Amino acid sequence: MIKNRLQWLNTVVTEPYYLFHFLIFFSYLPFRLSSTSSLLSPHHLLRREIQALLAYSILAAVKMVREENWEGFIADTLFFGKVFLFLLALNVDHHLALWYILAFLVLYIIAEQPAFPELGTVNTLTPLQLETTLMEGNTSRYWLVEFRALCSSSCVRNSRIFPELSVTYSNKNLSFGMVDLGLFPNVAEQYGISLTGNLGLPTYILFENNVEVMRFPGVDLEGKVSHHLATKKYLSQHFALDLLLLEYVNGK
Repeated sequence: MIKNRLQWLNTVVTEPYYLFHFLIFFSYLPFRLSSTSSLLSPHHLLRREIQALLAYSILAAVKMVREENWEGFIADTLFFGKVFLFLLALNVDHHLALWYILAFLVLYIIAEQPAFPELGTVNTLTPLQLETTLMEGNTSRYWLVEFRALCSSSCVRNSRIFPELSVTYSNKNLSFGMVDLGLFPNVAEQYGISLTGNLGLPTYILFENNVEVMRFPGVDLEGKVSHHLATKKYLSQHFALDLLLLEYVNGK
């Protein structure tokens, strides 16, 4: 546990995405202390800051309980932090609020939230490797494949789920693979994955002997992507991973 926390702390310090967010948030203190033209009196401004801090803490606590992984929790808390920081800056100086808008816009352009770095037992596949693997038929009977693109925020938020599922359910009968649509966008059309607004990402497809048997999220007859929160519990139920694992154990 302590080792994981130290690794996470090291990531926060060294990753530009987190480091620049920290520097921008911290910059409020010197701006606030050096400002001599606040739109509110010091007493009223302090009260607003305390209210904002309490509201932010409550939202962060709620998100910590509801979110399944750190990537989603960090993304939400940073977003709320930006909103509260902008609102507080409006009470100090309109020019300061404008500066924060520009700073966060530049940060959005130059840095992206990093995905979960570990892959578990997931095999990173090119389209040719995926096709060859499914056609061979002498590997696993089932392949659960994640199609993702790390330019999609939803893929980054869910990047921890698939590796952790693979660690739990991977066996000789069920293998896990991942195809990066950021590198191979043409694969999306081949497998009927919608890239419009990144609404169809990440997409998970379960293959049995080179035949697709199930996918998430699903697409209806009108081509609309169904919406459901992707969690480890939901995906394991949707693809009946417990049943597949039980079949493998009983078939040994």
